[in-house]
Amino acid sequence: MPIEHALSELETVLGDRLSRSKSDLDAHGGSETYFPLAAPQAVAYPETTEEVSRIVKTCNAHGVPVIAYGAGTSLEGHTSAIRGGVTLDMSRMNKVLRVSQGDMDAAVQPGLTREALNEDLRATGLFFSVDPGANASLGGMAATRASGTTTVRYGTMRDNVLGLEVVMADGRIIRTGSRARKSSAGYDLTALFLGSEGTLGIITELTVKLHGQPEAVSAGICAFETMGDAVEAVTAVIQMGLPMARIEFLDAEAVRAVNQYSGTDVAETPHLFVEFHGTDTGVAEDAARFAEIVEDFGAKGIEVATKPEERSALWTMRHHAYWACLGLKKGVQGVVTDVCVPISSLAQAVEETAADIEASIIPGPILGHVGDGNFHAILLVDPRQPDELEAAKALAARMNERALALGGTVTGEHGIGMGKLAYMEAQHGDAWDVMSDIKRTLDPNGILNPGKMVKPGNR
Repeated sequence: MPIEHALSELETVLGDRLSRSKSDLDAHGGSETYFPLAAPQAVAYPETTEEVSRIVKTCNAHGVPVIAYGAGTSLEGHTSAIRGGVTLDMSRMNKVLRVSQGDMDAAVQPGLTREALNEDLRATGLFFSVDPGANASLGGMAATRASGTTTVRYGTMRDNVLGLEVVMADGRIIRTGSRARKSSAGYDLTALFLGSEGTLGIITELTVKLHGQPEAVSAGICAFETMGDAVEAVTAVIQMGLPMARIEFLDAEAVRAVNQYSGTDVAETPHLFVEFHGTDTGVAEDAARFAEIVEDFGAKGIEVATKPEERSALWTMRHHAYWACLGLKKGVQGVVTDVCVPISSLAQAVEETAADIEASIIPGPILGHVGDGNFHAILLVDPRQPDELEAAKALAARMNERALALGGTVTGEHGIGMGKLAYMEAQHGDAWDVMSDIKRTLDPNGILNPGKMVKPGNR
């Protein structure tokens, strides 16, 4: 069998860094959400770009699928080995290769997590800004074009990756981009690989943009009577041009979950969580202006946190919201979905989604990075009740259709994976065929993360 020939060759290169143990295979074939287990036939643990190239070249010669794996925090089945093959666990390629303080950039390996990078940068006065909540690997964040709580000010991975080193399907090693902040030289291959979910190449190094740590940081929280008031307040804040570093939304159900999970006693109504970066004077002025704006929409109980431990407690609540929501109902799984719409349509999208959930048979807390029009629903289903999973899928479908009707996208953050594949044609039309053309050109044997991103039948 081709897979056995490939694995035999790889064992001579990797030794005990090629695992076939059932526990290892299952750990790399699962998902954070509802997708069934789809395990690979082996897990490889490369330590260098050259080893990645050797693995991919061998698998390509035998027609064996290759799935890149980071921290396993993706939510749409991106790393499920639905056609078997070899999973490349990049966790051992986790070094900071270079930090250039003067140029405010760094070269890192893909298995390094964002928190580890910022820990390494602590003494430099710089930080890496993209914060998706989970302690994701930087390679995985690039492959899904991740964003998160700080996107409203600092941008997504698209805005914070200057260049990549990538292993192609035939084993070639290429570099894209440069350390210059702009270029007019040729196709933007860096942008091509960002968000490609491991279907076009395996990222083995990233050059990332860094930012100066702000002189002052202030965070806050405020409550609203209704979801519509909270979201309308967000729209007003953004349209007024207030320089937010973060502006996050939790509905009443999500706040209840956080209280239950963290032992807090926040009023169980819709809330905004906000943060400001800048000088002492600037932060104080921005916070005061924010309070003025949101009070016009009925905000109350505005609390400000300037001490690091207070801010940390506030954002820990927000980052733990997913796990908190799973605790609302015993034995549930989450069907976690996101959409993104133009900011002027955000209130309509959120309120109509909330009405759909209210009318359904399952609960579904809503939260999100509303400063850029992106929000999430955590649809809670009992895996023993097929009707609940079908209800969740129907709710997610309505969210996707609504987002497209409003001029938005079926995912602003989570990516396509398997969960959103059915909506690619509706969003992209003939452009989806062009994506398939690119895939066939760069990966003619269809070995790189097959079954994801492009049309079924196009590998």
